[in-house]
Amino acid sequence: MQRIAQVLKSNGTEGELLISFFDVAPEDIDLQEPVFIEFDGLPVPFYFESFVQRGTSRALVRLTGVHSLKDADELAGASVYADYFEEEEEEDLTGWTVKDAHGTVVGTVTDYEDIPGNTCLWVKRSSGDEVLLPFHEDLIVSLADGVLTLQIPEGLL
Repeated sequence: MQRIAQVLKSNGTEGELLISFFDVAPEDIDLQEPVFIEFDGLPVPFYFESFVQRGTSRALVRLTGVHSLKDADELAGASVYADYFEEEEEEDLTGWTVKDAHGTVVGTVTDYEDIPGNTCLWVKRSSGDEVLLPFHEDLIVSLADGVLTLQIPEGLL
């Protein structure tokens, strides 16, 4: 299961909830599939009774079985999970050559650091030291045939 949202707060007196989505756009939610909220360590399924998008990452929702302010307040702060989103398969870049935007070899990828919202690559340089470089789609110049070319921000090397 993938964590897709968090309940921010109750809204109104009839069990509506304001939720905020993480790496999923509200329009990508399958309203026919259940979402899960943990109770005592176990995932409990809920279905959407209503869903009104609020901005780009929030929605006002009603879930099955949540019909009062008391019920909604119990869910405030809870994480929302779904199992119908396929996680993107990440390509293993270990062993790939890293070049800067000018074509100069920086080193070889030895590992990655999955910092939430900021994936980074460990790159071993010819001098033997390792540097941590950001790995973001905006920095990728090319990615092919075992060579990763990055626009490396000034001052990182």
